[in-house]
Amino acid sequence: MPGTSRMPVSLRESFNSVKRPRPSNPLQVVSLELLRNIVFFFFLLRWTRRVLWKLKGRGLLGTIAELYSDARRISYGYFLRLPGVRTQVRKQIDEAIAKLETKMVPGNTTRYLTLPKEGWTEDAVRKELETLANMDHARWEDGFVSGAVYHGEEDLLRLQTEAYGKFTVANPIHPDVFPGVRKMEAEVVAMVLSLFNAPPGAAGASTSGGTDSILLACLAARQKAYAERGVTEPEMILPETAHTAFRKAGEYFKIKIHYVACPAPTHQVDVRRVSRLINSNTVLLVGSAPNFPHGIIDDISALSKLAVKKRIPLHVDCCLGSFLMPFLDKAGFPSTPFDFRLRGVTSISCDTHKYGFAPKGNSTVLYRTQSLRTYQYFVDPSWSGGVYASPGIAGSRPGALIAACWASLMTVGEAGYLSACEQIVGAAKKFGDRIRDHPPLASELEILGDPLVSVLAFRARNLNIYDIADAMSARGWHLNALQNPPAIHIAFTMPIVKVWERLAADLEAVVEAEREKERVRAVEGKKSRAGKDVTGDAAALYGVAGSLPNKSVVVDLAKGFLDLCYKA
Repeated sequence: MPGTSRMPVSLRESFNSVKRPRPSNPLQVVSLELLRNIVFFFFLLRWTRRVLWKLKGRGLLGTIAELYSDARRISYGYFLRLPGVRTQVRKQIDEAIAKLETKMVPGNTTRYLTLPKEGWTEDAVRKELETLANMDHARWEDGFVSGAVYHGEEDLLRLQTEAYGKFTVANPIHPDVFPGVRKMEAEVVAMVLSLFNAPPGAAGASTSGGTDSILLACLAARQKAYAERGVTEPEMILPETAHTAFRKAGEYFKIKIHYVACPAPTHQVDVRRVSRLINSNTVLLVGSAPNFPHGIIDDISALSKLAVKKRIPLHVDCCLGSFLMPFLDKAGFPSTPFDFRLRGVTSISCDTHKYGFAPKGNSTVLYRTQSLRTYQYFVDPSWSGGVYASPGIAGSRPGALIAACWASLMTVGEAGYLSACEQIVGAAKKFGDRIRDHPPLASELEILGDPLVSVLAFRARNLNIYDIADAMSARGWHLNALQNPPAIHIAFTMPIVKVWERLAADLEAVVEAEREKERVRAVEGKKSRAGKDVTGDAAALYGVAGSLPNKSVVVDLAKGFLDLCYKA
């Protein structure tokens, strides 16, 4: 057409080839589309399964409540990060840590921050050690501390020190160099296995403490599920009262945790809710015998039946019950099944450094089968330093502590542990009877559940329990404040056995004094301190923490405390 320019043929063809590419292979298009659909299908299946598991485990209302709680916690976290709020919160945290520092890091002592130019004489070292040993501390020697020191008698301490001295340089990682330590460690594990009625073929290992034992049991369960069932997203189900070491294991080993309520009046884990939460990713069920907060033994028999039915390992945390639980029957106290006699129990943690009276740094983890124990092992056959194998997380370990543990078990013996059970559990029961039957304790305090062993927890009906904790601290007692619900617990030990009546008398006096303060406040028309209006040291942490939907402030305080532990 006139006036219309025409594109050269060669350019037009090039243009058309760019604008209209040659159609792809139809088979490639179909394959790509199919792959995309498959990926989407598995993504949808995965999240649908998770939603169904959530609804099955928590129910519709429980799921909604959990989502609300999570949303509230996250929203409050954002609120705490607002510029003005963050500055004010940081200021208050710093003030609290500075106050804590004055108590933890005294300024009137000589500090040693570098190596001495010349080594001290032995006499100089002994003198400084004596000074450090006599620093102001809670009076555990007089029985004023809940838990912490479980025996402390001079004769046993002296023998433990002697055993330690004979094996100061011993390291179990070299069994050929220190055969005596290898023998003692194996015998300690065998003795504890026997105590818990382990079947033929059972196995165990010694560890550095209850947390170490629990970590290894969780690790073994995770590895077993991966090796035998291909589980790559492991989950475990805990009573909300289970020791926090299980939560640490969840964080360390990437095991998702489901918490199950332990409702009143029993404060045992709700086994029906445990059952509802089980799915194909579940690698471990957990029960306590007893738990740390309230001293309550979960229904291990019911958990065992559930574990057998679902073919899932069950771990019983008996770290605190240790050498008391196996002797309850013989001592004439009520008991309940908890050990390897229950078919579903596959592992148990037991602290020999608690009621086994061994020095701190001793515990055991026990397994129903030797094959289960192998899942906690670490073996590296290709390291340039040679083939490396260790039974647990630690490599080098103090053989001296194993020797002192072995000496303790051999010295106390079955008769000694039976006698200790009679004394310790007997004192705890007498103290519990005093709270239940003797005014003013009976009208103001309430024992949580039915504790059968050495730990007894109580809360206040009309008073603020943290005020009671602070008042007991002022009288020299070092007790344990709890939360959810607010309470105090006492772990009875051999030192406390001798002074439990004074403990009860002081508690009565404190409760009466707090009641009088409440009466005065009522007359003056002031707000009752039975609520959250609390100002003592215990309330500074627990009273405030309990009212916060987001615990990041408490986490910062705890991290500050840990930092102070390493401030020279």
